[in-house]
Amino acid sequence: MNTQLSLNYSLVEQTLVNFIRDEITNAGYSKAVFGLSGGVDSAVTAHLAVRALGKENVFAVLMPYATSNPQHAKDAMDIVYQLECNYLRIEITPMVDAFCALDSSMTTLRKGNIMARCRMITLFDFSAKEHAIVVGTSNKTEILLGYGTLYGDIACGINPLGDLFKTQIWELAQHLGIPKHIIDKKPTADLWQGQTDEGEFGFSYNEVDQLFNVLQQKDFTLEELLALGFNEDFILNIQERVMKNLFKSKLPPIASVSQCK
Repeated sequence: MNTQLSLNYSLVEQTLVNFIRDEITNAGYSKAVFGLSGGVDSAVTAHLAVRALGKENVFAVLMPYATSNPQHAKDAMDIVYQLECNYLRIEITPMVDAFCALDSSMTTLRKGNIMARCRMITLFDFSAKEHAIVVGTSNKTEILLGYGTLYGDIACGINPLGDLFKTQIWELAQHLGIPKHIIDKKPTADLWQGQTDEGEFGFSYNEVDQLFNVLQQKDFTLEELLALGFNEDFILNIQERVMKNLFKSKLPPIASVSQCK
């Protein structure tokens, strides 16, 4: 059984560059737009998009909220300067606050979802203006865990990173030459102050990626997974998360009535 997560990242790079170029040009487009958060996933997306389409055809959009950590915007600009690509900054605070003001019972989780959806509204509107395709930045670990907002950060026209675990994203980022301080910082959706991905999970990306890597190779019984050294509560927690959020990675079911004659 292969327990290694590392890949041939030169081949991964070329595969994803070709994917972005082919998917966008085959759809009749030549430009890409994506949210640039200052995190490693969007930084990897930026590098791949520039390699695929040229910096003149790539638009990175920074979309901070009032409580966003300003360091993330600085990190995002480090990528812009490194790649010399187009960028714009659109504050989502007025949109989010206007909507949240309609309901005094607004929770932090709901507000986070609203922020994510406001960002995607912004990206899709800009894509219409520039005749561009929205490129997604969600990785395989996030998709399997359902760690994303439906019609928010999950929404996109194409997704080049969806078959790469988070730990593989870090390794690809090193291969692409992304600045170390962006690779090393704690992953966060930056939806509220102090929020981190792993803090919400209660486990690390490395732990869950090891489990996912094993599970994708064949069906294992609980006993077999325990024998490999995984904790039972951890296994059951991940299985529950995956099943609970499976709907997020599928198109909405359409009821079939064509046979109702």
